[in-house]
Amino acid sequence: MYRSHVQLRQAVRFSVALLGMVLLVSLLRGIGPSRVADQLKSVAWGLGLVIALGGISHLTKTLAWRLTFLCDIRGVSFARTFGLRLVSETIGSFGLPGQVLGETARVYLLGSALPVADSVSSVTLDRGFYVLTSALVSVTGIIAALVLLSLSATWRLYASLFASSLAVLLVMTAIAFQKRWPAFSATARAIGSLPWFKNWLDGKQSVIESCERNMFRFCQENRKAFWASLTLNSACHGMAILEVYLLLHFMGARTGLLGALVLEAFTKLINVVGSLNPGNFGTYEGGNVILARLIGVTGAAGLTLGLCRRARSLFWKAIGLLCLLTITRSTQQERRDRPLEFSVETAQARVQV
Repeated sequence: MYRSHVQLRQAVRFSVALLGMVLLVSLLRGIGPSRVADQLKSVAWGLGLVIALGGISHLTKTLAWRLTFLCDIRGVSFARTFGLRLVSETIGSFGLPGQVLGETARVYLLGSALPVADSVSSVTLDRGFYVLTSALVSVTGIIAALVLLSLSATWRLYASLFASSLAVLLVMTAIAFQKRWPAFSATARAIGSLPWFKNWLDGKQSVIESCERNMFRFCQENRKAFWASLTLNSACHGMAILEVYLLLHFMGARTGLLGALVLEAFTKLINVVGSLNPGNFGTYEGGNVILARLIGVTGAAGLTLGLCRRARSLFWKAIGLLCLLTITRSTQQERRDRPLEFSVETAQARVQV
């Protein structure tokens, strides 16, 4: 029964991904490959600038993540955490299961040099800060769209509902941390009471509670690191807006930074919906075409924008794949060497006795 359910879920995900690829091909044929090629030529070396900007964004995210640790991380190099950040992004591109697996890989590949609870809490805080600042950017961009653009009644309704939902999420999250609501541990206990998850969660409750305490402690006692991490995550979203502005500028579209903010705000909504599609192929590019027309830019420029951002993403995901191979090998080597080191130390202690 379980096996058939897994096979059905995999078949559905494969079908969605296939439909996304069909949509992408249809967009290219509908707009015209020659028009897209002309837009790509107008971008030219600007694509290299966008790829470099993406690298700066990843470095900034890494620094923001390192600030969320409560323990001493001097034994973990910046290069390793940078690589793990790219690994997480690479695995996370495969929809919602990929995002969960990517964050799990970050914790696992940090190794035993750090306490598990500290690793879990830092990864959770890092992801949470990015999501919260993303929601803040989305609310700001949607409000700007409601004020600046002549949207239809349907678009205004959807945009208002989405912005209101995000605003409520931000307020509830702030209250939860201020009141120290044990949301994670309570949810884990509720899930652990179910027969299917009891064995899986057995022994993990203490780690979850310790992780939750670390999160509350960080947000209330490490104010400087808290605001610094939030600021750096906000800066990453600023770089994403700058990326949109630069690409549209190279293509001759004079939308300004406010137009880029609006487009990036709605793009984040597309990414949420597209998380059901592994890789977000087709749905991402199609969404960019719709949003470009919404702010007065041609569909060809919107599709080219999506393709350029996809190229930047694939470049850094390829680097993330190389990091995954390298870090996995080094982690396995460390785990193989540790019992040997322990046995040598034990033998020396016995000789001394």
